[in-house]
Amino acid sequence: MSKNTQKQQLIDKIVEAIQDTKGEDIKIFDLSKIENSVAETFIICSGNSNTQVNAIAGNIEKKVRNEVKERPWHVEGTDNAMWILMDYVSVVVHVFQRQIRDYYEIEELWGDAKITAIEDSL
Repeated sequence: MSKNTQKQQLIDKIVEAIQDTKGEDIKIFDLSKIENSVAETFIICSGNSNTQVNAIAGNIEKKVRNEVKERPWHVEGTDNAMWILMDYVSVVVHVFQRQIRDYYEIEELWGDAKITAIEDSL
C-alpha cells in the first residue's frame, strides 16, 4: 500500500469516527504544499461539550487503532477537553469545543491550505 493510500485510509477513518460521534463542522486542511508545515494534513471538528469532545477523540483513537492499526504518536488536551490534539504524524486532528474553535480562528491561521469541508451527516 502506498504512503498516500495509507494516509487517505487514515483520513477516511478519522472522518468516519468523528461522524459516528456527531462531531460537527469537519474540515480537512491539505498542508502538503505549505513550507515548514507541522503536518501534511489537519482535520478539525467541533463538539458541543467536553463530554462530546472526549467521546469524539476516544472514538477516533479506537476506530483508527482497530481498523487502520495506527496509534497516535501524541495526544494532548484530554484533561479539560476544550481542545484535544491527536498527532498521527502526517495527520493531526484537532477536536474543539465550538467556542474555543471560534476564539482561536484556527481556519484563519491555515488560510493558505486547500480546505475540504465535509457535509454533516444526518
